[in-house]
Amino acid sequence: MPLLKSWVESANSPDTDFPLNNLPCGVFSIGEGEPRCGVAIGDMILDVTALEEEGMLTLSDTPVFDVPFWNDFMELGPEAWSKFRIMLLGYLGEKAEQTASIEPHLHPRSRARLHMPFMVAEFTDFYAGKHHASNVGTMFRGPENALPPNWLHIPIGYNGRASSVKVSGSEFNRPWGQLKAPDADAPSFAPSKRFDMELEMGAVVGQPSDGMVSVAEADEMIFGYVLLNDWSARDIQAWEYQPLGPFQAKATATTISPWIVMRAALEPFRVSTPAREKELLPYLREPGPMLYDIKLEADIQPEGAARPTTITRTNYREMYYSSAQQLCHHTTAGAPMNVGDLLGSGTISGPERENRGSLLELSWGGKEPVELDTGEERSFMEDGDTITLRGWCEGDGYRVGFGECGGKLLPAVKLPEGFA
Repeated sequence: MPLLKSWVESANSPDTDFPLNNLPCGVFSIGEGEPRCGVAIGDMILDVTALEEEGMLTLSDTPVFDVPFWNDFMELGPEAWSKFRIMLLGYLGEKAEQTASIEPHLHPRSRARLHMPFMVAEFTDFYAGKHHASNVGTMFRGPENALPPNWLHIPIGYNGRASSVKVSGSEFNRPWGQLKAPDADAPSFAPSKRFDMELEMGAVVGQPSDGMVSVAEADEMIFGYVLLNDWSARDIQAWEYQPLGPFQAKATATTISPWIVMRAALEPFRVSTPAREKELLPYLREPGPMLYDIKLEADIQPEGAARPTTITRTNYREMYYSSAQQLCHHTTAGAPMNVGDLLGSGTISGPERENRGSLLELSWGGKEPVELDTGEERSFMEDGDTITLRGWCEGDGYRVGFGECGGKLLPAVKLPEGFA
Protein backbone atom coordinates (compact mmCIF):
# COMPACT_ATOMS: atom_id res chain seq x y z
CA MET A 1 0.00 0.00 0.00
CA PRO A 2 1.41 3.47 -0.87
CA LEU A 3 1.40 6.53 1.38
CA LEU A 4 -2.07 8.03 1.74
CA LYS A 5 -1.68 11.77 1.28
CA SER A 6 -3.21 14.20 3.80
CA TRP A 7 -3.81 17.95 3.80
CA VAL A 8 -2.05 17.88 7.19
CA GLU A 9 1.41 18.33 5.67
CA SER A 10 3.41 16.79 8.53
CA ALA A 11 1.53 13.51 7.95
CA ASN A 12 3.18 13.16 4.52
CA SER A 13 6.74 13.02 5.86
CA PRO A 14 8.46 9.64 5.41
CA ASP A 15 9.86 10.02 8.94
CA THR A 16 6.63 10.46 10.88
CA ASP A 17 5.16 7.54 12.82
CA PHE A 18 1.69 8.88 12.16
CA PRO A 19 0.79 9.21 8.47
CA LEU A 20 -2.79 9.00 7.26
CA ASN A 21 -2.26 5.25 6.89
CA ASN A 22 -1.97 4.95 10.68
CA LEU A 23 -4.46 7.06 12.70
CA PRO A 24 -3.66 5.57 16.14
CA CYS A 25 -5.96 6.13 19.11
CA GLY A 26 -4.93 7.91 22.31
CA VAL A 27 -6.03 10.20 25.13
CA PHE A 28 -4.56 13.68 25.50
CA SER A 29 -4.97 16.95 27.35
CA ILE A 30 -3.82 20.48 26.62
CA GLY A 31 -2.73 22.64 29.56
CA GLU A 32 -5.23 22.36 32.40
CA GLY A 33 -7.91 20.88 30.12
CA GLU A 34 -9.62 17.57 30.76
CA PRO A 35 -8.30 14.44 29.00
CA ARG A 36 -10.01 13.77 25.67
CA CYS A 37 -9.90 11.08 23.00
CA GLY A 38 -7.71 11.91 20.05
CA VAL A 39 -6.06 10.48 16.95
CA ALA A 40 -2.46 11.20 15.97
CA ILE A 41 -1.90 12.60 12.47
CA GLY A 42 1.61 13.80 11.63
CA ASP A 43 2.75 16.15 14.39
CA MET A 44 -0.85 16.93 15.38
CA ILE A 45 -3.64 15.33 17.40
CA LEU A 46 -7.21 15.41 16.12
CA ASP A 47 -9.72 15.87 18.93
CA VAL A 48 -12.33 13.21 18.15
CA THR A 49 -14.28 14.05 21.29
CA ALA A 50 -14.92 17.50 19.79
CA LEU A 51 -15.91 15.99 16.44
CA GLU A 52 -18.46 13.77 18.17
CA GLU A 53 -19.82 16.73 20.13
CA GLU A 54 -20.32 18.62 16.88
CA GLY A 55 -22.11 15.72 15.21
CA MET A 56 -19.30 14.90 12.79
CA LEU A 57 -18.56 11.45 14.29
CA THR A 58 -21.83 9.72 15.10
CA LEU A 59 -21.16 6.03 15.60
CA SER A 60 -23.93 5.00 18.00
CA ASP A 61 -27.12 6.25 19.62
CA THR A 62 -25.13 7.41 22.66
CA PRO A 63 -21.75 9.17 22.84
CA VAL A 64 -18.64 7.00 23.09
CA PHE A 65 -15.94 9.71 23.17
CA ASP A 66 -17.33 11.65 26.15
CA VAL A 67 -15.02 9.67 28.46
CA PRO A 68 -11.18 9.73 28.59
CA PHE A 69 -10.67 6.18 27.33
CA TRP A 70 -11.43 4.16 24.19
CA ASN A 71 -13.25 1.24 25.82
CA ASP A 72 -16.75 2.46 24.95
CA PHE A 73 -15.79 2.86 21.31
CA MET A 74 -14.05 -0.54 21.20
CA GLU A 75 -17.20 -2.13 22.54
CA LEU A 76 -19.09 -1.07 19.38
CA GLY A 77 -17.22 -3.71 17.41
CA PRO A 78 -15.35 -4.12 14.11
CA GLU A 79 -18.05 -2.60 11.91
CA ALA A 80 -17.90 0.65 13.89
CA TRP A 81 -14.08 0.54 13.93
CA SER A 82 -14.08 0.35 10.13
CA LYS A 83 -16.66 3.13 9.78
CA PHE A 84 -14.61 5.35 12.10
CA ARG A 85 -11.46 4.93 9.99
CA ILE A 86 -13.34 5.59 6.76
CA MET A 87 -14.80 8.82 8.19
CA LEU A 88 -11.39 10.02 9.38
CA LEU A 89 -9.77 9.18 6.05
CA GLY A 90 -12.42 11.37 4.42
CA TYR A 91 -11.85 14.25 6.83
CA LEU A 92 -8.04 14.12 6.69
CA GLY A 93 -7.31 13.00 3.10
CA GLU A 94 -5.71 15.49 0.72
CA LYS A 95 -8.98 15.99 -1.19
CA ALA A 96 -11.11 16.55 1.93
CA GLU A 97 -13.79 19.21 1.55
CA GLN A 98 -14.37 19.97 5.25
CA THR A 99 -10.90 21.14 6.28
CA ALA A 100 -12.28 24.39 7.69
CA SER A 101 -14.43 22.40 10.13
CA ILE A 102 -11.63 20.00 11.06
CA GLU A 103 -8.66 22.33 11.44
CA PRO A 104 -9.82 24.02 14.69
CA HIS A 105 -9.77 20.60 16.36
CA LEU A 106 -6.12 19.86 15.53
CA HIS A 107 -3.61 20.38 18.36
CA PRO A 108 0.20 20.16 18.22
CA ARG A 109 1.43 16.95 19.83
CA SER A 110 4.31 18.93 21.31
CA ARG A 111 1.82 20.79 23.54
CA ALA A 112 -0.14 17.73 24.62
CA ARG A 113 0.10 15.55 27.67
CA LEU A 114 -0.66 11.91 26.88
CA HIS A 115 -2.62 9.62 29.20
CA MET A 116 -3.55 5.93 29.39
CA PRO A 117 -5.45 5.26 26.16
CA PHE A 118 -7.83 2.68 27.63
CA MET A 119 -8.92 1.20 30.94
CA VAL A 120 -7.11 -2.12 31.40
CA ALA A 121 -9.62 -4.74 32.48
CA GLU A 122 -7.21 -7.68 32.94
CA PHE A 123 -3.55 -8.18 32.04
CA THR A 124 -2.06 -11.47 30.89
CA ASP A 125 1.58 -11.77 29.89
CA PHE A 126 2.87 -14.60 27.73
CA TYR A 127 6.22 -16.30 27.21
CA ALA A 128 5.88 -16.82 23.47
CA GLY A 129 9.23 -15.79 21.97
CA LYS A 130 11.28 -18.89 21.13
CA HIS A 131 14.66 -17.14 21.06
CA HIS A 132 13.97 -15.56 24.46
CA ALA A 133 12.71 -18.80 26.01
CA SER A 134 15.70 -20.70 24.59
CA ASN A 135 18.18 -18.12 25.88
CA VAL A 136 16.72 -18.03 29.37
CA GLY A 137 16.35 -21.80 29.52
CA THR A 138 19.93 -22.31 28.37
CA MET A 139 21.22 -19.97 31.08
CA PHE A 140 19.43 -21.79 33.88
CA ARG A 141 19.00 -25.39 32.66
CA GLY A 142 21.51 -25.84 29.84
CA PRO A 143 20.85 -26.06 26.08
CA GLU A 144 19.59 -29.64 26.22
CA ASN A 145 16.68 -28.61 28.52
CA ALA A 146 16.22 -25.00 27.39
CA LEU A 147 12.51 -25.26 26.52
CA PRO A 148 9.98 -26.78 28.93
CA PRO A 149 8.25 -29.89 27.49
CA ASN A 150 4.99 -27.99 26.91
CA TRP A 151 6.51 -24.92 25.23
CA LEU A 152 6.19 -26.05 21.60
CA HIS A 153 2.55 -27.06 22.17
CA ILE A 154 0.89 -24.16 24.04
CA PRO A 155 1.42 -20.42 24.53
CA ILE A 156 2.53 -20.22 28.18
CA GLY A 157 1.36 -17.20 30.19
CA TYR A 158 0.56 -15.83 33.63
CA ASN A 159 -2.06 -13.44 34.96
CA GLY A 160 -0.47 -10.10 35.85
CA ARG A 161 -1.57 -6.89 37.56
CA ALA A 162 -3.83 -4.56 35.58
CA SER A 163 -3.46 -1.99 38.37
CA SER A 164 0.24 -1.43 37.68
CA VAL A 165 -0.04 -0.90 33.91
CA LYS A 166 1.15 2.67 33.29
CA VAL A 167 1.45 4.94 30.27
CA SER A 168 4.77 5.89 28.70
CA GLY A 169 6.68 8.52 30.68
CA SER A 170 5.79 7.04 34.07
CA GLU A 171 8.39 6.69 36.81
CA PHE A 172 8.43 3.96 39.45
CA ASN A 173 10.59 2.79 42.32
CA ARG A 174 12.92 -0.17 42.44
CA PRO A 175 10.94 -2.92 44.20
CA TRP A 176 11.69 -4.55 47.52
CA GLY A 177 11.32 -8.29 47.82
CA GLN A 178 12.63 -11.57 49.15
CA LEU A 179 16.00 -12.41 47.64
CA LYS A 180 18.10 -15.52 48.14
CA ALA A 181 21.63 -15.93 46.85
CA PRO A 182 22.48 -19.50 45.72
CA ASP A 183 24.99 -19.91 48.58
CA ALA A 184 22.82 -18.32 51.28
CA ASP A 185 21.08 -20.36 53.96
CA ALA A 186 18.01 -18.10 54.09
CA PRO A 187 16.41 -15.29 52.09
CA SER A 188 16.72 -11.59 52.91
CA PHE A 189 14.33 -8.68 52.34
CA ALA A 190 16.04 -6.06 50.17
CA PRO A 191 15.66 -3.96 47.03
CA SER A 192 15.98 -5.93 43.80
CA LYS A 193 19.55 -5.91 42.48
CA ARG A 194 18.73 -7.46 39.09
CA PHE A 195 15.94 -5.28 37.76
CA ASP A 196 15.26 -5.74 34.06
CA MET A 197 13.26 -4.54 31.06
CA GLU A 198 11.43 -6.73 28.55
CA LEU A 199 10.69 -5.57 25.01
CA GLU A 200 7.19 -6.74 24.08
CA MET A 201 4.06 -5.90 22.11
CA GLY A 202 0.64 -5.74 23.73
CA ALA A 203 -2.63 -6.74 22.06
CA VAL A 204 -5.70 -4.75 23.17
CA VAL A 205 -8.87 -6.85 23.22
CA GLY A 206 -11.78 -4.86 21.81
CA GLN A 207 -14.60 -7.43 21.98
CA PRO A 208 -15.77 -9.71 24.79
CA SER A 209 -16.03 -13.48 24.60
CA ASP A 210 -18.36 -15.99 26.19
CA GLY A 211 -17.01 -19.44 25.51
CA MET A 212 -14.23 -20.66 23.24
CA VAL A 213 -13.22 -18.67 20.18
CA SER A 214 -11.16 -19.81 17.20
CA VAL A 215 -7.86 -18.23 16.18
CA ALA A 216 -9.66 -16.42 13.35
CA GLU A 217 -12.36 -15.14 15.71
CA ALA A 218 -9.71 -14.08 18.23
CA ASP A 219 -7.93 -12.08 15.54
CA GLU A 220 -11.17 -10.19 14.81
CA MET A 221 -11.58 -9.43 18.54
CA ILE A 222 -8.26 -7.57 18.74
CA PHE A 223 -8.75 -3.81 18.42
CA GLY A 224 -5.08 -2.90 18.09
CA TYR A 225 -1.57 -3.08 19.47
CA VAL A 226 0.73 -1.09 21.77
CA LEU A 227 4.39 -1.28 22.69
CA LEU A 228 4.81 -2.91 26.09
CA ASN A 229 7.66 -3.09 28.61
CA ASP A 230 7.08 -5.83 31.17
CA TRP A 231 9.52 -4.76 33.90
CA SER A 232 10.93 -7.71 35.83
CA ALA A 233 12.86 -8.18 39.08
CA ARG A 234 14.92 -11.21 38.11
CA ASP A 235 16.28 -11.94 41.57
CA ILE A 236 12.85 -11.79 43.21
CA GLN A 237 11.55 -14.03 40.42
CA ALA A 238 14.33 -16.59 40.84
CA TRP A 239 13.36 -17.19 44.49
CA GLU A 240 9.58 -17.01 44.24
CA TYR A 241 8.63 -18.64 40.93
CA GLN A 242 8.61 -22.28 42.09
CA PRO A 243 6.06 -23.78 41.81
CA LEU A 244 3.46 -21.26 40.57
CA GLY A 245 5.50 -18.88 38.42
CA PRO A 246 5.94 -15.07 38.46
CA PHE A 247 4.23 -13.03 41.18
CA GLN A 248 5.84 -10.04 42.91
CA ALA A 249 8.71 -9.99 40.41
CA LYS A 250 6.28 -8.81 37.75
CA ALA A 251 3.96 -6.64 39.86
CA THR A 252 5.99 -3.41 40.02
CA ALA A 253 5.03 -1.91 36.67
CA THR A 254 4.15 -2.57 33.06
CA THR A 255 4.57 0.37 30.68
CA ILE A 256 2.63 0.77 27.43
CA SER A 257 2.85 3.29 24.61
CA PRO A 258 0.16 6.02 24.63
CA TRP A 259 -1.07 5.21 21.11
CA ILE A 260 -3.08 2.12 20.12
CA VAL A 261 -2.33 1.29 16.49
CA MET A 262 -5.54 -0.22 15.16
CA ARG A 263 -5.34 -3.65 13.59
CA ALA A 264 -6.56 -2.24 10.26
CA ALA A 265 -3.47 -0.03 9.99
CA LEU A 266 -1.24 -3.11 10.35
CA GLU A 267 -2.96 -5.25 7.70
CA PRO A 268 -0.41 -4.54 4.92
CA PHE A 269 2.37 -5.83 7.17
CA ARG A 270 1.03 -9.29 8.06
CA VAL A 271 3.52 -12.17 8.07
CA SER A 272 3.29 -15.83 9.04
CA THR A 273 4.50 -17.37 12.26
CA PRO A 274 7.67 -19.51 12.03
CA ALA A 275 7.67 -23.11 10.85
CA ARG A 276 6.46 -25.43 13.60
CA GLU A 277 8.88 -27.88 15.18
CA LYS A 278 5.90 -29.87 16.43
CA GLU A 279 2.45 -29.76 14.88
CA LEU A 280 0.00 -27.74 16.94
CA LEU A 281 -3.34 -29.16 18.01
CA PRO A 282 -6.08 -28.20 15.52
CA TYR A 283 -7.62 -25.42 17.63
CA LEU A 284 -4.32 -23.46 17.66
CA ARG A 285 -3.49 -23.71 13.96
CA GLU A 286 -3.44 -20.42 12.06
CA PRO A 287 -5.86 -19.86 9.14
CA GLY A 288 -3.39 -17.35 7.63
CA PRO A 289 -0.61 -14.91 8.53
CA MET A 290 -1.12 -13.83 12.15
CA LEU A 291 2.05 -11.86 12.96
CA TYR A 292 3.25 -8.45 11.74
CA ASP A 293 6.56 -7.18 10.40
CA ILE A 294 7.18 -4.60 13.13
CA LYS A 295 10.73 -3.36 13.61
CA LEU A 296 11.54 -2.84 17.29
CA GLU A 297 14.36 -1.26 19.26
CA ALA A 298 15.16 -0.27 22.83
CA ASP A 299 17.37 2.49 24.27
CA ILE A 300 18.82 2.96 27.73
CA GLN A 301 19.74 6.42 29.01
CA PRO A 302 21.41 6.83 32.40
CA GLU A 303 20.38 9.85 34.43
CA GLY A 304 22.42 12.86 33.31
CA ALA A 305 23.61 11.23 30.07
CA ALA A 306 23.49 13.47 27.02
CA ARG A 307 22.02 10.79 24.79
CA PRO A 308 20.70 7.23 24.99
CA THR A 309 22.37 4.04 23.78
CA THR A 310 20.43 1.66 21.56
CA ILE A 311 20.91 -1.75 23.17
CA THR A 312 18.76 -4.00 20.96
CA ARG A 313 17.02 -4.21 17.59
CA THR A 314 14.56 -6.99 16.85
CA ASN A 315 11.21 -7.66 15.11
CA TYR A 316 7.75 -8.82 16.19
CA ARG A 317 7.78 -11.40 13.39
CA GLU A 318 10.16 -13.48 15.56
CA MET A 319 7.32 -14.58 17.85
CA TYR A 320 6.42 -18.28 17.91
CA TYR A 321 2.79 -17.67 18.88
CA SER A 322 0.65 -14.76 17.68
CA SER A 323 -1.66 -12.69 19.86
CA ALA A 324 -4.64 -14.34 18.14
CA GLN A 325 -3.35 -17.78 19.17
CA GLN A 326 -2.75 -16.54 22.71
CA LEU A 327 -6.27 -15.11 22.90
CA CYS A 328 -7.80 -18.28 21.47
CA HIS A 329 -5.97 -20.43 24.02
CA HIS A 330 -6.97 -18.05 26.83
CA THR A 331 -10.67 -18.75 26.17
CA THR A 332 -10.46 -22.54 26.21
CA ALA A 333 -10.87 -23.00 29.99
CA GLY A 334 -14.07 -20.96 30.06
CA ALA A 335 -12.81 -17.60 31.33
CA PRO A 336 -14.60 -14.76 29.53
CA MET A 337 -12.46 -12.09 27.88
CA ASN A 338 -13.39 -8.44 28.42
CA VAL A 339 -13.19 -5.25 26.41
CA GLY A 340 -9.92 -3.69 27.54
CA ASP A 341 -8.06 -6.90 28.31
CA LEU A 342 -4.34 -6.56 27.57
CA LEU A 343 -2.20 -9.46 26.32
CA GLY A 344 1.58 -9.12 26.52
CA SER A 345 3.36 -10.98 23.73
CA GLY A 346 6.30 -12.13 25.79
CA THR A 347 9.85 -10.88 25.30
CA ILE A 348 10.70 -10.45 21.62
CA SER A 349 14.22 -11.61 20.90
CA GLY A 350 15.89 -12.56 17.64
CA PRO A 351 18.64 -15.03 16.75
CA GLU A 352 21.66 -12.79 17.39
CA ARG A 353 22.95 -11.12 20.56
CA GLU A 354 22.03 -7.66 19.24
CA ASN A 355 18.42 -8.89 18.83
CA ARG A 356 17.87 -9.91 22.46
CA GLY A 357 14.90 -8.21 24.12
CA SER A 358 16.02 -8.09 27.77
CA LEU A 359 19.12 -7.16 29.75
CA LEU A 360 19.11 -10.65 31.25
CA GLU A 361 19.83 -12.02 27.77
CA LEU A 362 21.98 -9.15 26.53
CA SER A 363 24.35 -9.50 29.50
CA TRP A 364 23.90 -13.29 29.65
CA GLY A 365 22.86 -13.19 33.28
CA GLY A 366 25.40 -10.49 34.14
CA LYS A 367 28.44 -12.34 32.76
CA GLU A 368 28.74 -10.18 29.61
CA PRO A 369 27.79 -6.57 30.55
CA VAL A 370 26.43 -4.27 27.86
CA GLU A 371 28.70 -1.35 26.97
CA LEU A 372 26.94 2.03 26.75
CA ASP A 373 28.00 5.02 24.65
CA THR A 374 28.73 6.86 27.91
CA GLY A 375 31.52 4.39 28.73
CA GLU A 376 29.43 2.74 31.46
CA GLU A 377 28.34 -0.89 31.52
CA ARG A 378 25.01 -2.45 32.37
CA SER A 379 24.13 -5.97 33.39
CA PHE A 380 20.83 -4.83 34.90
CA MET A 381 19.24 -1.43 35.44
CA GLU A 382 20.69 1.23 37.72
CA ASP A 383 18.63 3.86 39.57
CA GLY A 384 17.88 6.79 37.26
CA ASP A 385 18.00 4.73 34.06
CA THR A 386 15.32 5.37 31.45
CA ILE A 387 14.34 2.66 28.97
CA THR A 388 12.58 3.73 25.76
CA LEU A 389 11.02 1.31 23.28
CA ARG A 390 10.15 2.19 19.68
CA GLY A 391 8.38 0.22 16.96
CA TRP A 392 7.28 0.78 13.38
CA CYS A 393 6.31 -0.93 10.14
CA GLU A 394 8.11 0.10 6.94
CA GLY A 395 5.81 0.98 4.04
CA ASP A 396 6.59 2.32 0.57
CA GLY A 397 7.88 5.79 1.47
CA TYR A 398 6.16 5.87 4.86
CA ARG A 399 6.07 4.14 8.24
CA VAL A 400 3.28 3.11 10.58
CA GLY A 401 4.69 3.66 14.05
CA PHE A 402 3.74 3.38 17.70
CA GLY A 403 5.58 6.44 19.04
CA GLU A 404 7.69 5.84 22.13
CA CYS A 405 7.20 3.76 25.26
CA GLY A 406 9.46 5.06 28.03
CA GLY A 407 9.83 4.47 31.74
CA LYS A 408 12.30 5.55 34.42
CA LEU A 409 13.55 3.55 37.40
CA LEU A 410 13.80 5.48 40.68
CA PRO A 411 15.55 4.34 43.89
CA ALA A 412 13.74 1.98 46.23
CA VAL A 413 11.43 3.65 48.74
CA LYS A 414 12.43 3.93 52.39
CA LEU A 415 11.07 0.99 54.38
CA PRO A 416 8.10 1.69 56.64
CA GLU A 417 8.72 1.17 60.32
CA GLY A 418 8.61 -2.48 61.32
CA PHE A 419 9.61 -3.94 57.92
CA ALA A 420 13.33 -4.16 58.62
